[in-house]
Amino acid sequence: MTRPAPGERRLSFGHVAELYDRVRPGYPAELVEHVLAFSGAEPGDRALEVGAGTGKATALFAERGLEIVALEPSAEMAEVAVRNCARYPSVTVERREFERWRPDPRSFRLLLSAQAWHWISPELRYVLAGQALEPGGTLAVFWNRPSWESSPLRDELAEAYRRAAPDLGAGAGPGPMYPAADSRTRWWGDWSSEIAAAPEFGSAESRVYRWHERHPTARYLELLSTHSDHIVLGDARLRDLLDAVGEVLERHGGVLDLEYETSLWMATATGES
Repeated sequence: MTRPAPGERRLSFGHVAELYDRVRPGYPAELVEHVLAFSGAEPGDRALEVGAGTGKATALFAERGLEIVALEPSAEMAEVAVRNCARYPSVTVERREFERWRPDPRSFRLLLSAQAWHWISPELRYVLAGQALEPGGTLAVFWNRPSWESSPLRDELAEAYRRAAPDLGAGAGPGPMYPAADSRTRWWGDWSSEIAAAPEFGSAESRVYRWHERHPTARYLELLSTHSDHIVLGDARLRDLLDAVGEVLERHGGVLDLEYETSLWMATATGES
């Protein structure tokens, strides 16, 4: 498979679908509880997932008895999601982009998006979500991201990036695994402002879950290889970058201890559109 060009980051993950499924982290159990409590969703209620990836979040909510339609534009990622959700007959995985999919209006109690909401067109995402959700339904979007400010290796790793990949993320900007990144709003948007500007949604809530992961060098380099700004570098340049990052980690015992945050945003559909 040919690696995608820099402008194709949104669909780049299919190139590493199996690796993505193996090394990307899941989501806190508390997050599922909070989404279900906020939404009032119960077993048998319908949920729509936007950008299902390999089904990591899909399975967590399917286990709670929801009937889920999971949209995933990448054929490779969707194939893994179908396999991972095979034991849940209430899950249907469709290879579709949210912007081009038209469900029956007001037909879902819950709309989920894990690690994907920022890829959806800003002009359309809240409009389409409002059309899909029943009045009083819930939009719940969430992401995992590292807290680089707590890492003692941040400066050394950032220097490795400046040497090996100075133009990482050209155009759209680098993603959250870039050690020098300091703008969370740029990565994920401004939730309060977005919801305030969206007549389709009313009462909103956000939560943050903090956790820690200890990455051996090889595992961490695999994780980096699943992020879009790294994927689109191309094989040779990505290899140079991973070698530079690996050298830093090996100088410090071959392990990277990294603090993470999972951010959850939720809002209630007003029924307006």
